[in-house]
Amino acid sequence: MRSPCFGSMPYATDQLIEILDAELQAAWRGDRILPSSMQRLEHPAIAHMLGPEKLSRCYAYRDFREQIHHYQREHQVSGIVWRSCTFQKRVICYPELHNQLVAIPGDREILLDGKHQVLTFWRDVTADMPLWSHTLPPQPLTSDAVEGLAEKAEWVEIDATRTELYLGLCWGDLREYQFPHARPASGCDRVIASRNQPTPIKI
Repeated sequence: MRSPCFGSMPYATDQLIEILDAELQAAWRGDRILPSSMQRLEHPAIAHMLGPEKLSRCYAYRDFREQIHHYQREHQVSGIVWRSCTFQKRVICYPELHNQLVAIPGDREILLDGKHQVLTFWRDVTADMPLWSHTLPPQPLTSDAVEGLAEKAEWVEIDATRTELYLGLCWGDLREYQFPHARPASGCDRVIASRNQPTPIKI
């Protein structure tokens, strides 16, 4: 397993992402072997069902990612990336915590600082569009209801398809907010702007 901690200069965020991507590909090719992987899963039946090869791939990458997270904290390398979202020929760039990295001190403030800009974009491009809850089935929402959720949110996320715009209104622990079990301390309310009842996809 390669180490991210070589060289005299700290790696930047985008370099760590490239290293992680390369390591994930190597793990799924079977280039990374962990002989003890079968013993690491608490459920022997599931471990036997998956087999040593699949478990080895999973744990090899997870262990390497933990090294990257340690490296981030040690060298204060941000986990923030800047995403672009295009909808109706308008583009916004906003900060987001990369899903394979961790936040370091200061990253949360970057996310919080991006809230106003994203909400301004959302209001501008969805001013005449119906709003829906991200539930099954989706339920209509008023703009006042969405504004109430937005006021409580600490940071926001945004994404789009060709015809639908998705808003995530998030709060709490950056490591937990996407998991239902973390509510109410952490969470993310999802809203969809769509001319028609939206498709049931997850963002």
